[in-house]
Amino acid sequence: MSGYDAGGRTGRCATWVRDLAIGIRFAAGGGREGWVRTALTAVGVGLGVALLLGAASVPHVLDRWKTRTEATTPVRASSTAKPTARTLLLGYAETSFRGATVGGVLLHPDGPAAPRPPGVAALPRPGEMVVSPALKELLGSAEGRLLRERLPYRTVGTIGEPGLAGPGELAYYAGSASLTAGDNAFRVTGFGQGSEDAEDRPMDPKLVLLVVVACVVLLMPVAIFIATAVRFGGERRDRRLAALRLVGADVRMTRRMAAGEALFGSVCGLVVGGALFLAARPLAGRVTLWGVNAFPGDVTPVRGPALLVLATVPVLSVTVTLVALRRVTIEPLGVVRDSAGRRRRLWWRLPLPAAGAALMLLSGGQRADGAVLHTDWIAGGAVLFLVGITVLLPWLVEAVVGRFKGGPVAWQLATRRLQLSSGAAARAVSGITVAVAGAIALQVFFAAVQSDFMKVTGQDSGRAQLDVELPAGDAAATGKTIARFRATEGVRGVIAGVNGSVSARPVPGRDSEEPLPTGEVTVGDCATLRELARIGSCAEGDVFVVRDGGMVHDRYLSALAKIARPGARVLLNREPGSGEMPARPRWWTVPESARVVPSRPDPMGTTHFGIFATARALDPAALADPHAYAMIRIDARVPDAEEYVRNTAARIDPALRVRSLRDVAPDRQFADVRTGLLIASAATLALIAASMLVTTVEQLRERRRPLSVLVAFGTRRGTLGWSVLWGTAVPVGLGLALSVAGGTGLGLVLLRMVGKSGFAWSAVWPPTAAGAALVLVVTLLSLPPLWRLMRPDGLRTE
Repeated sequence: MSGYDAGGRTGRCATWVRDLAIGIRFAAGGGREGWVRTALTAVGVGLGVALLLGAASVPHVLDRWKTRTEATTPVRASSTAKPTARTLLLGYAETSFRGATVGGVLLHPDGPAAPRPPGVAALPRPGEMVVSPALKELLGSAEGRLLRERLPYRTVGTIGEPGLAGPGELAYYAGSASLTAGDNAFRVTGFGQGSEDAEDRPMDPKLVLLVVVACVVLLMPVAIFIATAVRFGGERRDRRLAALRLVGADVRMTRRMAAGEALFGSVCGLVVGGALFLAARPLAGRVTLWGVNAFPGDVTPVRGPALLVLATVPVLSVTVTLVALRRVTIEPLGVVRDSAGRRRRLWWRLPLPAAGAALMLLSGGQRADGAVLHTDWIAGGAVLFLVGITVLLPWLVEAVVGRFKGGPVAWQLATRRLQLSSGAAARAVSGITVAVAGAIALQVFFAAVQSDFMKVTGQDSGRAQLDVELPAGDAAATGKTIARFRATEGVRGVIAGVNGSVSARPVPGRDSEEPLPTGEVTVGDCATLRELARIGSCAEGDVFVVRDGGMVHDRYLSALAKIARPGARVLLNREPGSGEMPARPRWWTVPESARVVPSRPDPMGTTHFGIFATARALDPAALADPHAYAMIRIDARVPDAEEYVRNTAARIDPALRVRSLRDVAPDRQFADVRTGLLIASAATLALIAASMLVTTVEQLRERRRPLSVLVAFGTRRGTLGWSVLWGTAVPVGLGLALSVAGGTGLGLVLLRMVGKSGFAWSAVWPPTAAGAALVLVVTLLSLPPLWRLMRPDGLRTE
């Protein structure tokens, strides 16, 4: 019995192999018509395979990016380490140019054996720099004129690939003779320690949920299009299979032969997809989306996912073909598909999205904010939900177009075509339907949770846009520095001041646990002081006492009150933290006329209190250890005003940091996920556009003879053109309506999972409008092939 079973299985396998081989021969030897059909299938499958291989490369790209980033991180020596022949002083001089970050590092070797950063052949000397290829190209272009003024170094080399996170990175290493160990520089013993942020904090469960659903949303349209592409030329194929039935082939044999044709097309699609992937790979370094790019060598598919793609696509092509032919009765004298068949049932389609939603809710429910989610349940539920939308679309198209009657000739031609083959029309727009539904759900989720990942900085970018920390060792030099900023093109105003500390006379025998009677003093002009406190009227020579009880401990306030009060005698030149009296103390008396005023947060969100004085009342040079700052208001009407300010700062000191003020700052993980989704969405939309164009061309090719017949009988070309447009618009409109309903439902499920209740309807319309615009563009691009197919030679047959 076992031998019989084995023989039976062997016989069935041999039958399958034989019939599949016959189908492959039909696809490969079917003449020009067969090769055109195979080429369309191969292109359609190839587009999807190329994107899937790109998706399989993402882990390797991220791993290589992390490795390079860690390799360039300096290894700090201890704060007490002495300079040796193997150490190096390093200071950061990062800047920004028109929104792009330019990573700058200043280097000063302590000896001949000082370590070199990765990708740097030799350390630059003072006045020299080595730059990344992207920065070298920018500096050599007309666009980089302002940046060249900011980097007064001579370029002596380029940074190699090991020292860059990506080919588009803007970075440089410059030699410095004036670099000294301090706040802006430190001593290093090598490179490759890993980032200081290497301790990756666990990803927020909301972001986990977002990433999982986004992967499903982005890859589902690809799978749907591949399944659609393997069915190209289905009607012509069915007529050939009817001829095979006429010469004696049974139903199962014809289905296996059809599967062989689809298998050949999908294998050709794998080859085309691999070729497209290899052709697009070198472009990875030239294309930058939202500040992200990669070296071509890094875009390498991970072996497991790549093998899964190569194995799944042929199996999918055979499975889809066999399932599709179950609804087609192929007889020796014709195909029953061309007549009205059994109406599609709704009862088994509706439970699919409901089951998907239930599975997602069971994966974590409202515990998603703080519990570990079952990602496999989430992914399975999202797939089931989107599959439910996909299978609902053919029923919806059939149910709606079946009620269309009458109308203009173009409308009747379109609706009659849809009534005869609504399944083909639904398949053509199923990818865009799923993509738009998923995009709506993600946008709704983004809108609901983004406030959780936005940190309110307390800064007020309406009062100032840039912040600069100034060297304040010399009061006269500080004044000149501030004057240079005020004279910079595009600057409307500068809020600048000098901070220092003042204290009372040390009391012998004072309890060491008692707070030191030390306070803050701020020196600036009246305009600056108005930004820091509510001083009212002000003139040069005025002094103010600023108090804010909500910002400090009451115990500290009681000590501060001994200093920050009218008539107090304070010591100006005692070093902070020192209990000793300076050899030559400088005393200053707070005028009795000083007014007590409330504080006001500055544009950086910092609240100042203590003694405020104008420069005529108190010379900043008298302060010990002063700290200067400038907050700059720029004129938005002046192009590159921010760049002019940064150039001024670089001329003052290359290590001077200019920071932009932001009212809110996004969480880093949230920003990374958002950037990744934008890049992936752009790639998916490009695939959908290309796939829809291929699908439309294939459908028009199928209708070449009917179109030629209509033209031969006198039908106007404009009428046929409008019929094609209506034939596309109707299923697209129904698909987008289903997308809005499905995307809204999926969005509500996601919100329920994270305990959110607000629904942003404004997030629904942009993806819908983008989908409609995409379809419009594809339809317009399909018109030239339509005009060519209307020629009389379309009546020819072989």
